[in-house]
Amino acid sequence: MDGDPTRVVIVGGGFAGYSAARALRRALPEAAGIEIVIVNETDYFLYLPLLPEVAAAVVDPRRVTVSIPATLPGVRLALGTVTSIAPDKDRLSYTDPEGSVHELRYDRLIIAAGSVTKLLPIPGVAEHAHDFRGVAEALYLRDHVIRQVELAATADSPAERDARCTFVVVGAGYTGTEVAAQGPLFTRAVQRRHRELDGQRTRWLLLDLAPKVLPELDPRLSRAADRVLRKRGVEMLTGTSVREATTEGVWITSGEFVPTRTIAWCVGVRPDPLVAGFETQRGRLVVDTTLAVPGHRRVFACGDAAAVPDLTRPGEVTAMTAQHATRQGTLAGRNVAASLGFGITREYKHHDLGFVVDLGGAQAAANPLHVPLSGWVAKLVTRAYHLLAMPGNRVRTAVDWLLDALLPRQSVQLGLVRSAAVPLDTTEPGDQRGRRGRRSCGG
Repeated sequence: MDGDPTRVVIVGGGFAGYSAARALRRALPEAAGIEIVIVNETDYFLYLPLLPEVAAAVVDPRRVTVSIPATLPGVRLALGTVTSIAPDKDRLSYTDPEGSVHELRYDRLIIAAGSVTKLLPIPGVAEHAHDFRGVAEALYLRDHVIRQVELAATADSPAERDARCTFVVVGAGYTGTEVAAQGPLFTRAVQRRHRELDGQRTRWLLLDLAPKVLPELDPRLSRAADRVLRKRGVEMLTGTSVREATTEGVWITSGEFVPTRTIAWCVGVRPDPLVAGFETQRGRLVVDTTLAVPGHRRVFACGDAAAVPDLTRPGEVTAMTAQHATRQGTLAGRNVAASLGFGITREYKHHDLGFVVDLGGAQAAANPLHVPLSGWVAKLVTRAYHLLAMPGNRVRTAVDWLLDALLPRQSVQLGLVRSAAVPLDTTEPGDQRGRRGRRSCGG
């Protein structure tokens, strides 16, 4: 409408959306009078890489949540979930946490909707496995693991005790490997407080159809992670996945039945279904090298939701990692500012800088600038990287790491998140979405 301020709306507050809002705010002069609105279902940016440490009671959950209003002054937060976009009308609709539907007009739109959990059509998985994509899931897993150990301590049946002390992680990528690596350290700390479990075997199993853990990494680093996991007693079942999940355990593709009460689903992600109304490539929104959506001159996209051409690998698109999402978000913000007359439009070209994988304790695997590292050196690099990459809570996070090194780990059930509150995400268009992001060295 005439007289309304120019408005830029950003869908999603993950790595891409948060970076876009920050870059756009810096690129626009205050006198420009341009309103920036970020639509997100939470009032915080979630630093996903530290979720395994939240689940293992190393880091307080508040450390991985960075307030959007506090760290992005001048950016208006619209709390809610975007349900539809009408690019022909320059409008989008979103639903707030109390169920009210709102409509937003935009002059420029940045779609940074991220990704949702990849659910495979395996019987029983949706009912008996649990996702690992947000704070609620990490808190639930922490409580659940503690609860299983405590229930095992009072179980009369050896079979029940064994099942409760068996933990299955599906997916040997970054997240699954880190969860499985942290798991034995955590359960050992909890189990030490229960004399009834002296001598009780605790099993952690890591399943993946790939031939090795961290299959996308340099073989030397994959082997380093493999050694750490095996030393901690993690059973790596490569070339194996779940055939069926039940209340009593899982049938795996080798034909074995594993009695367990715990299935952590870390298989991977797929693009958010919100982009389905646009031209897509393998579910990701088609964009050009400037992150603009062809045929929609007011719309840009970045992160997991966008199929960004990879200029370093002609014919390919960039991987769904936080490293790319962060840098694409920054460029999207600057290019939107340029489209409004502030700055120069540039193409996205970024060489992978490597990755970090925290394996718990004093162990990690890292590949900064493609120099393979493992052990305590990799651990220092990993933690330094996270502190630099986090947009807030750095001192508090470092203090948590220090306390974990000096004091016994806390292991009490908070009971804040129940199983029904964290179902495995089977998001389809129109459903709730918002657990964003994926990581490499960028998180």
